[in-house]
Amino acid sequence: MKKLIFATVILASIMMACDSRRRSDKPFMVPSSAGNPYEVMVVAEDSIWDGPAGKALRKVLNAPLPMLPQDEPMFHVTRISPDHYDRITNLFRNIIVFHITDDYREPKIKFERDVHSYQQAIVSVNAPDSHSAAEYIAANTESLQRFFTTEEINRQIKNIKYNYNTKFNDSVKKYFGCEIMVPPDIMKMKIGKDFIWGSNDGLATIQNICVYSYPFATQEVFEKQGFINLRNDFMKKNIPGYNPGSVMETTEDIVKLTNRNINGRFVQEARGLWDMTDDAMGGPFVSHSLVDSVNNRVVVVEAFVYAPSKMKRSMLRRLEASLYTIKLPADLQNKKENN
Repeated sequence: MKKLIFATVILASIMMACDSRRRSDKPFMVPSSAGNPYEVMVVAEDSIWDGPAGKALRKVLNAPLPMLPQDEPMFHVTRISPDHYDRITNLFRNIIVFHITDDYREPKIKFERDVHSYQQAIVSVNAPDSHSAAEYIAANTESLQRFFTTEEINRQIKNIKYNYNTKFNDSVKKYFGCEIMVPPDIMKMKIGKDFIWGSNDGLATIQNICVYSYPFATQEVFEKQGFINLRNDFMKKNIPGYNPGSVMETTEDIVKLTNRNINGRFVQEARGLWDMTDDAMGGPFVSHSLVDSVNNRVVVVEAFVYAPSKMKRSMLRRLEASLYTIKLPADLQNKKENN
């Protein structure tokens, strides 16, 4: 296990170091973190890993990501003993370190960033015993999951700033007055009425991002059925299936809406599944709906994938990061005034 992690860290560090030379936000001479997105390395003794604390942590990290067609864990977990935690392995991107000792009177969790490498996230679980650690981990399930997920999304946002599809961004600005950064492989583009669809048009997997808008006429657009009806209308008109008459539909009983505050503004996040009528195609989607106050409309940015017989978590998460880069007309106007 150590040899595998060692080789992964060395190779990834070299590649990331070369890639990051053009990135002005990376501190000089600081190594880049290594490892794959959504991979977490746990540092724990066998007794801790096999005991209540380790079992509680695995339950948190291996919890399935909601709204996927098949169960996929939120994170991929590897484990090493403290003896193997050194100047090589401590460069890993996501790390959880157990400190179980009676030096601690009560359990605590410490969150840190960029301790040994750039774009690194480390969690220290400190507790007097394994049972209290397990209880504390269970009680902080959401915080642990959110911390590493947010770090991964922020990493992707930072990376995409230096390499994104400018043509797609220019089209979104032309037709919507907005800006968005999408991965450079999202090259194929289709433009409809109040709708833009970008895709990598892959052979084995198809990764997609679309932007569409509609008038903010009533609050019902933010209710579940209102969202589904509007999404279905746009997708049926703009994304046909391979078979004649086949259109995209939302799987109505598998949709979850969550109202969020992102960067100080209201965003409705939707997660769910889609499928093509009269076809075997389908997959997961995630979208952000935002109110464009300048034009009294709702702007929706969505990512969806089609990847039969393949794991879809990392694909969808990679595209999801782009949704956070959307800039509405008011954002662009404020940026212009502040420059």
